[in-house]
Amino acid sequence: MAATTAPGQGLVLGYNSVHPFSAIPLSDRASVQALLAALLDPLEPFFSPRKARVRCPGATAVRFDQTASEVEGFCRPLWGLACLLAGGGSYRGTQWWIDGIRAGTDPDDADEYWGYPRDNDQRMVEMCPLGYALAAAPQIWAGLSERERRNVEAWLGNSVNEKNMPNTNWLWFRVFANLGLKKNGGKFSQERLDADIKHLDTFYRGDGWSNDGPEGIHQMDYYSSSFAIHFLQLLYAKLAGDEDPERAAEFKKRAQLVALDLAHYYDEEGRAIPFGRSVGYRFAMVSFWGALAYADVELPAPLTWGMVKGIVLRHLRWWQTQRDIWSSSGTLTIGYSYPNMYMAENYNSPGSPYWACLAFICLAVPETHPFWTSKEENHWDVIPKIKALKHPGHIMSNLGGHCMLLSSGQACSYPMKGTHAKYGAFAYSSAYGYSVPPGLFTLEQYSLASQLGFSDDGGEYWKTRRLSTSSLETRGPDATPVLVSLWSPFPDVHVKTYLIPPRAETPNWHIRAHHIRAEGREVLTADGSFAISSTRTPDGRPLDPYDAARGEGTRPRLIGNYDLATPEAWADGADGAFAVSKGAVGIRALEGRVGAAAGGARSSKRTAMLVNADPNSNLIESRTTIPTLQGVVAKGESVWYVTGIYAKPSGKGVPKEEYLSGWEVLPEVPAWLREEMGSK
Repeated sequence: MAATTAPGQGLVLGYNSVHPFSAIPLSDRASVQALLAALLDPLEPFFSPRKARVRCPGATAVRFDQTASEVEGFCRPLWGLACLLAGGGSYRGTQWWIDGIRAGTDPDDADEYWGYPRDNDQRMVEMCPLGYALAAAPQIWAGLSERERRNVEAWLGNSVNEKNMPNTNWLWFRVFANLGLKKNGGKFSQERLDADIKHLDTFYRGDGWSNDGPEGIHQMDYYSSSFAIHFLQLLYAKLAGDEDPERAAEFKKRAQLVALDLAHYYDEEGRAIPFGRSVGYRFAMVSFWGALAYADVELPAPLTWGMVKGIVLRHLRWWQTQRDIWSSSGTLTIGYSYPNMYMAENYNSPGSPYWACLAFICLAVPETHPFWTSKEENHWDVIPKIKALKHPGHIMSNLGGHCMLLSSGQACSYPMKGTHAKYGAFAYSSAYGYSVPPGLFTLEQYSLASQLGFSDDGGEYWKTRRLSTSSLETRGPDATPVLVSLWSPFPDVHVKTYLIPPRAETPNWHIRAHHIRAEGREVLTADGSFAISSTRTPDGRPLDPYDAARGEGTRPRLIGNYDLATPEAWADGADGAFAVSKGAVGIRALEGRVGAAAGGARSSKRTAMLVNADPNSNLIESRTTIPTLQGVVAKGESVWYVTGIYAKPSGKGVPKEEYLSGWEVLPEVPAWLREEMGSK
């Protein structure tokens, strides 16, 4: 049964309850308006008495103070409310936010005043949705007295314009603080606004892509598109285009250029590829597409508004199926497909996930716009299945039932939990998600999905790729795109990795090859496939050995964390390991197929097994296993590994008996790679 909430009462989700968010059939603008209301309604009991703060359920701490955390809980839902109001919609709780702005910016309100920001203060981030709300929804400013407006000016403009900010997408937040005041005749700094945009332009790298930071940083994740930079460029073009037509035109042009790249991150099921930090913002990953319509951008061929609408609505529908993302009170939790603190950043407070409300920019789009009047279409009917993206250093693929990106070279510029998993993995999938380490002891805790790990202490501690230098190249007569990266897990162990996308003949396989030189120490190696659910369909108990009749299980046997010496848990690396549950993933050592072409570098003998990953390590499935190849590289040795990674997700029209249909059809090791192996 679906849960409901009455005005003034909180939503309580019981054992069999379904959140109202999941019970709304999505088809048109009115249904998306109802979806937003279902997201905002459960917040009502968590407002402070005068509405200036929202304390979402969960007492977890973040790197900033508790007041800033509660300001975050108040301001982030404003993204959705402001978009709704800008499009002529209404919400029963609109006055909550008007009252909250009044109290939160009043320095005489000892209990609810937000406090002036200091340098690099989280309050600066929350000024962005507030600034947009003031600019796009005039009724908010109109609801304030003259004294209250002066308070808003002092808090939103005077304070932030005097403070230092991180040299990242944050600078856009100050732009919108000033823009919100400017649009309402308030005091603002045009000089600061212009200077910030001028500096943000130095992040631009070409072909529509902006980096999230200055030269020397390579970080192009969802902050470069939907979370911040492209999204806010388009909002600026809409709101300030009459006064700043040149910048508006440039921002629209960049969006046109990058749209044909960004389309590759969303699959036919509505799933986006999780990559990088802050993916706990969930459906904000799709906000770029609604912003295209909001800013009246002319779509680049062959995209149509029906395709854009399809990307947005399919994405929201997929999140409707993720029924574990809610607290028992109906609020969003920290996590991805379920509550998960292991993947959270140190800035993710209980109110942080409401940055997801960016997705509702489509509600600011008039109902007469072709975004709403067009029939949904599938963009994969017209864009290529394989595409190399120069600036982010990605090769995109939509073969084998999921969207996937191969990645090299990106890295976060500051310490971040699980940074090697969020940026340094070799492959990221819309179906399987990435895995983060819930601990730092043995493979079970490191959870090396789509990563190659090295240990020099017998397998207790592991190091993987984090920093690397990379190049995007083409190889072979058909000019196959290949990512090549150089990295060193230890100062005296060096790796050259080649990432090769799937081919039409073997769509469920991609290849990664590693040339490893262990100059100064012996190392154990662990090469992991994607992570997949490790539970049986009937009862949720651990997978048994593979049963073709039931269409699920593992080969070799999935063993617990404490009895890995069991012989039946291991297999020859050439035979590989696989797990079948929600589709199938697997891994096989292909270096033996190269034969004598390897020349002087020996063809390493690896063994296959399944890592029983610690629970809650994966973004999408809370219980997973990772088919893995393990090996040893002796001190002074030079070794080639050639690894085939198999993935065939479950999905519409994919019967269980087909999950392993491509497992025995191995991918061909390209001739150019054989030649390079022989030349080393």
